[in-house]
Amino acid sequence: MVNVLHFSGVSVVRGGTTILDSVDWSVDDDQRWVILGPNGAGKTTLLQIAAALIHPTSGKAEILAEPLGGTDLFELRPRIGFASTAMARRVPADEKVLDVVMTAAYSVTGRWNEEYEDIDERRAQRVLSEWKLDHLAARKFGTLSDGEQKRVQIARAVMTDPEMLLLDEPAASLDLGARESLLQLLSGYASAVDSPAIIMVTHHVEEIPRGFTHALLLSHGGVVAAGPLAEALTAANLSQAFGLSIELTENDGRFAARAV
Repeated sequence: MVNVLHFSGVSVVRGGTTILDSVDWSVDDDQRWVILGPNGAGKTTLLQIAAALIHPTSGKAEILAEPLGGTDLFELRPRIGFASTAMARRVPADEKVLDVVMTAAYSVTGRWNEEYEDIDERRAQRVLSEWKLDHLAARKFGTLSDGEQKRVQIARAVMTDPEMLLLDEPAASLDLGARESLLQLLSGYASAVDSPAIIMVTHHVEEIPRGFTHALLLSHGGVVAAGPLAEALTAANLSQAFGLSIELTENDGRFAARAV
């Protein structure tokens, strides 16, 4: 068991508004975390720090044993897999799916003058197959459905065998079928012993894949609860985080919530 993320008193203040407030949090390499909380709770900001994309205003953030602010970000970032809607917008619409995944080797979002070896293409083809996307390898990214684009983004994120995988609302806006297909794939990936630490942001407990082990609940930039799923993901903690009385149910490793 290796620690891959450690936050101590991490705060982010923008324009006089506190986005994150003294967050203490630690993640080990065998853990799969879900981050839950209402809009404006600080979830995406927390993930951006974990991705080494922004620095905290105060506090200490250690990522893959490297102190943020005291390490070479160009060496650190390729060790982190990150999939988000914001990153998807930077992918050229006419980029072939195979190239979208393969360019992760150079941490670029559009193929230009990079030189790739046969092993890079074989690796990209294998990852596409694992995420049920091999039949789309020659398609242009902009022609894919939302669900297909999200799976391509995840395939790209795991292309380089990251030491930590970050997913920002991977099931957002998907229809029921696309959501369930994605969650099945994520469940299988989360359950594999050789998969890295996974941190996923979502708004809905229904989108937590089987195999996830821990939960972090945020509200107004502060931690409401953090720890093993059975301890942190409770009706009382959800009610506190979202500011209304919530009933939580669990069936065969999947969750549902509603106001009462």
